[in-house]
Amino acid sequence: MEFLTDYGLFLAKVVTFVIAAIVVVSIIVSATHKERDDDEDDGELQIRKLNEKYRKLRESIQARLMSEHERKAWNKAKKKKDKAEKKAGKAKKTDADAPEAAPKRIYVLDFDGDIKASDTDPLRRAISAVLSVAEPGKDEVVIRLESGGGLVHAYGLAAAQLDRIRSKGIHLTACVDKVAASGGYMMACVADKIIASPFAVLGSIGVVAQLPNFHRLLKKNNVDFEILTAGEHKRTMTIFGENTDKGRQKFLDDLEDTHGLFKDYVSERRPDLDIAAVATGDIWFGKRALEVKLIDEIKTSDEYLIEACDRADVVSVSFQRKRTLPEKLGLAISAALEHTVWRVLSTFRNQKIQ
Repeated sequence: MEFLTDYGLFLAKVVTFVIAAIVVVSIIVSATHKERDDDEDDGELQIRKLNEKYRKLRESIQARLMSEHERKAWNKAKKKKDKAEKKAGKAKKTDADAPEAAPKRIYVLDFDGDIKASDTDPLRRAISAVLSVAEPGKDEVVIRLESGGGLVHAYGLAAAQLDRIRSKGIHLTACVDKVAASGGYMMACVADKIIASPFAVLGSIGVVAQLPNFHRLLKKNNVDFEILTAGEHKRTMTIFGENTDKGRQKFLDDLEDTHGLFKDYVSERRPDLDIAAVATGDIWFGKRALEVKLIDEIKTSDEYLIEACDRADVVSVSFQRKRTLPEKLGLAISAALEHTVWRVLSTFRNQKIQ
């Protein structure tokens, strides 16, 4: 009996603790949502000089390949060189009679697209920052682009953000390492030059729409579904109602019109492209894409940027919004689930191979 009493008290403490924890978490969630509503610009611009990044990588491996004696001599020479460069830099700053022209800069932006093109807002902010300092005819913007496409209006806005760069007379280069298809290619075609890795997926210049229809299921179970509209074409296709041939045709006409706008958009920005041959919804891998002129060069973004470091200051620019606590928890759970799924798939694959 005494055991049951102790167990009951322990259980009550546990329940009390859980309820208290839930209340605290709820308060935190409410507070973070309120802060986010009060401050839409809750984030910061992050700038990183890639010349320094690649230089450190090169020097790190150089140092590891040397003997201890060689490393000491190399470090001594490096310190002497850095000191001389620093001294020379100070001398140039004090020489008002011969001001040195600012070096060419290459600004690197990133876009990782989902179906809603959710990265558009951070991209917009980063572009606004870059355009405030970039010099037309001198500087360059590189967009590292990865997207399989998505909603037409969302990717139309994302592409329009890149159009802002070209309209300012700043050279724009698009680098595609994995995929730029459909809406992703709509963005890539804005660039003056498109560079892709050998097996990157490009193209898919087409429009698709699909939806289920439960009308027969509802009819079988004697369930009526009514749609009330004002305007002949307010609702052409529906999930629950009975679709008509007239409605389907109007929907198809809208898709064809959107496809036409898509083709015109690509043709205006890549006039040498045979749009009739590539606007079929097909995709091409890097080398094949080069043959049909969807891209201009085969090269990875790393290759392009490392080479660029020899001729300009290469600067990565991104806008990072501060994540709320629920978002951080969600990302952590998502990453853990993804890691687990990939481990299971890898194990299954290895067993099949054996």
